[in-house]
Amino acid sequence: MNKVVLFLLAIVASLTVEAQINTPAPSPAAKLIQTVGLTEVSIDYSRPSMRGRKVYGNLVPFDKLWRTGANAYTKVSFDTDVTIGGKEVKAGTYSIFTKPGASNWEVYIYTDIVGGGTPSKWEESKIAAQLTTPVYNIEMPVETFTITVDDVTSNGASIGIIWENTYVALPFTVPTDAAVMSSIDKALNGPTAEDYYAAAVYYSSEGKDVKKAKEWMDKAMSMTEKPAFWQLRQQSLILAKAGDKKGAIEAAKKSLEGATAAGNNDYIKMNNDSIKEWSSK
Repeated sequence: MNKVVLFLLAIVASLTVEAQINTPAPSPAAKLIQTVGLTEVSIDYSRPSMRGRKVYGNLVPFDKLWRTGANAYTKVSFDTDVTIGGKEVKAGTYSIFTKPGASNWEVYIYTDIVGGGTPSKWEESKIAAQLTTPVYNIEMPVETFTITVDDVTSNGASIGIIWENTYVALPFTVPTDAAVMSSIDKALNGPTAEDYYAAAVYYSSEGKDVKKAKEWMDKAMSMTEKPAFWQLRQQSLILAKAGDKKGAIEAAKKSLEGATAAGNNDYIKMNNDSIKEWSSK
């Protein structure tokens, strides 16, 4: 094959690539994000349309497992634990499967999230939660499959499934009250050891008032029953900056002891180097 032929083939190939046509997906992807109380809920799904077809009892058979949408599994994510059907569902991502019926639907929150269609092997152990929910008929037909988050309150909401003349709701509750009460208790009880520690490290690392950093670190250490070696390391650095070399060496030795027990070679070296440096001054 000569060079001219190869050149012509290359041109044809490039034209073929450039001539690729993009067309819209029959069931386009959608993503819904809704904050419920203090919990972020996100839903990823694909949206088929009726296109003149009868949906329930035909395109989507009654009493058979359905992926609740099109293409890949429909997925729902919660960034806190939630309660569905009286069962606690841990924070994370799940798939939604349903078994539509004429008057009620069975809804399943399932732990497998990768795949299309329905699972080749349905495993009861992977059902994180399930419930039976009634069908509500709506007068205006909805052409395109739609998922919503409805009836939003501080403590819960419902995942709505709408298509054709049917609406079903998957109610869930969120732990807003417990989170708020915990926040209130924490605020009213004053800063924690972690708060003082974080403030001290920030002041030290940013070159701010070292006396204030030392004051906060002292409070953090006094409130901590057994400081970790990495906390003691930060204390030693702040003491050294504040001019208390003796205190810095003492804290570094405690950090070295903890790092040695933990087998952390990086902290062992850093503490040995600092002890040597501060002892020579």
